[in-house]
Amino acid sequence: MPSGELDRLLDPSYLGDLRARPIEEIRTMRAECQRVEAGLSYLRRLVQGRLDIVAAELGRRVEGLEPSDPASLVDQLPEILGHNVQAPGLGRLPSNLEPPEDPELTAELDGILHAQSLTGLGEVDDDELRLLVDRLTDYEHTVSGQRRALFDHIDALQADLTRRYKTGEASVESLLP
Repeated sequence: MPSGELDRLLDPSYLGDLRARPIEEIRTMRAECQRVEAGLSYLRRLVQGRLDIVAAELGRRVEGLEPSDPASLVDQLPEILGHNVQAPGLGRLPSNLEPPEDPELTAELDGILHAQSLTGLGEVDDDELRLLVDRLTDYEHTVSGQRRALFDHIDALQADLTRRYKTGEASVESLLP
């Protein structure tokens, strides 16, 4: 996603004076944050997959094994990608499991390690693999932090909507056609 959009949503002023905003605007803001978070969630899964693959290749070498060739790497993918399928802590179920249509979403990740480069990991030296692990780890932390910040915004917007229903400022009947 364009970083400008994410920056706009994460700017502290984005949530400014929620009480004065119309309920429709609050709902739109919540949906916007949820949409962007879904894109970040997708991106995070891509980063984690690439990180797992690079770390597995580095691990093979630490164990004294020869670098992987593309065919053996493909054979190892179910084990590599299936070992860490449940994240620690409480997660939030994504509302959208489809990849976002925005090609800019993966541009920074591709700049670190393009998906097509994964088949050439056997030709990368150990120091470069360590650097890739570090860069992917740092990027995963950045994306996770952005997601957490969006969840904080979503929670604040939801809390304002809930407050409005509890206090009678809004009614469920207004949602009915």
